[in-house]
Amino acid sequence: MKTKRSLIAGLIWFSLLGYGQVQAQALDLETCLKMADTANINNRNAMLDIRYNQEQRGSYLAARLPQLNFTADYKFNAKIPGQVVPAAFFGGQPGTYSTVQFGVPFVLGNTLQLTQVVFNSQVNYGLAALKINNDIASIQKEMTQQDIRYQVANAFFTLQGINKQIDFIDSNVVNTQKLLRNMEAMVREGLMIQTEADKIKINELSLINTRTSLEATKEQLESLLKILIGMPQDQAIMLEGDKLVEKTILNDQATQNFYALQLIDAQKRMNQEEKKGIQMGYLPNLSFYAAYNYNINIKPADNYRKGIDGAFLGLRLDWTLFDGLDKYHKAKMNLINAEKLTNQYELANEQLQMAAENNKRQIQVKAGSLSITKQQLKLAEDVYHNAALKFEKGLISSNDLIMAENGMEQAQTNVVSAYIQLRQAELEFLKTIGNIK
Repeated sequence: MKTKRSLIAGLIWFSLLGYGQVQAQALDLETCLKMADTANINNRNAMLDIRYNQEQRGSYLAARLPQLNFTADYKFNAKIPGQVVPAAFFGGQPGTYSTVQFGVPFVLGNTLQLTQVVFNSQVNYGLAALKINNDIASIQKEMTQQDIRYQVANAFFTLQGINKQIDFIDSNVVNTQKLLRNMEAMVREGLMIQTEADKIKINELSLINTRTSLEATKEQLESLLKILIGMPQDQAIMLEGDKLVEKTILNDQATQNFYALQLIDAQKRMNQEEKKGIQMGYLPNLSFYAAYNYNINIKPADNYRKGIDGAFLGLRLDWTLFDGLDKYHKAKMNLINAEKLTNQYELANEQLQMAAENNKRQIQVKAGSLSITKQQLKLAEDVYHNAALKFEKGLISSNDLIMAENGMEQAQTNVVSAYIQLRQAELEFLKTIGNIK
C-alpha cells in the first residue's frame, strides 16, 4: 500500500515540474511544440513586443521630419493696458508724465510655423539604441519560446509516463482478476479458505484505486498541456505513444544558443551606445524654422479694422555650456554599469558551461538508471509469474504471492520514474543550450 501511495506522489511531483467532447486528436511532441509556438499567449506577447519596438523606431524617426504647426490667438482686451511716458515726448511740460494706451480691443492672431531639425546630438544615439532594443526583444522572445517548449515537452513526457503506468496497472488487474477467479473456484470446492482470496481481492482494489488517482492526475496534466499549446479545454487530446523509446531526444547538440549570454551582450552594446550618447550631449543642437503670421486689429467704436502680416526665417542654436556636471556623473555611472555587465557575462558563461556539462553527465546517469530498472522489471515479472504458478500449485502462501506482486509493481514504478527523469535531464540540457525544437 505504501508503495502504491509513493507511486502516485512521485508521478504527481514529476507532473508539477513543468507546470460534450469532440473526436480525440493524436499529437506527437513536434506537433505540440509547433502549436505552442503560434498559439501560446506568452509567445504571442513576445512577438507583439518585437512589433512594438519596430513601431517605436518609426515614431522616433518621425521626429527627424519637418514639423508644421498652426497657432491661433483670438484676444479681447476688456481694458486696454497703458504705458507711462514722459509728457515732453508729446510736447508737454518736462518733468511730467502721461499715460498712453496702445492697441485695440480685438486682436486676432494667426501663426503658421515650420520647424526642421538640422542637427541633434541624440538622434543617432536614439536610433542605435532602438535597434539594440529590438535585438533584446528578439532574444527575449527566443528565451520565452524555449521556456514554453520546455513546459510543453515536460508535460508531454510526464503524460507518457502516466499512460505507461496505467497500462502496467491494467495488465496487473487482468492478471489479478484471473487469479481471483481460480481462487474463488478453489474456495467453493473447499480447497482454499476465503481469507486467502480476500488478500488478493484487497490487492485488486488497491490497483483500481491507484488507477483512479492516476487518471485524475492525467486529466489535470492534459488541461495544462492544452493551455500551453492553445487547444480548447472541451477538445479531447490524445498523444502518440512514446513507448519508453530507447532513442534520445538530443537530435542536435552542436547548435548552442546561450540566450542569456546573448542578452547580456546586447546590454553591453546598449551600454556603449549610452556612452556615445553622453559624449554627444556636449555638442549643440541646430534647428531651422520659418513662420508666417497675420494679425487682425479691430476697434468697433471707430469701425476700424487693420490686418498686419509678417514672416521670418531663422536658425536656432541650443548649446548647454555647463550642466552642473550632470553628464560627468552619468559617464561615471555608465562606466560602472559596463564593468558590472562584463562581470555578469563572465559569471553567466561559467554557469551555463557548468550546467551544460552537469546535465550531460546526468543524462548518462539517468540513461544507465533506465536500463537497469528495465532489467529489474524483467526479473521482477519472472519472479511474479513463477510465484503465481507456485501459488496455484499450493507451494507458496498468498503472502509470498503478494510480496512478489508488490515487487513487480515497484519495478514498474521505477521504470516509469527513470524514464521521466531521463527525459527531464535531456530537456534541462537542451534548455541550457537553447535548443529545444
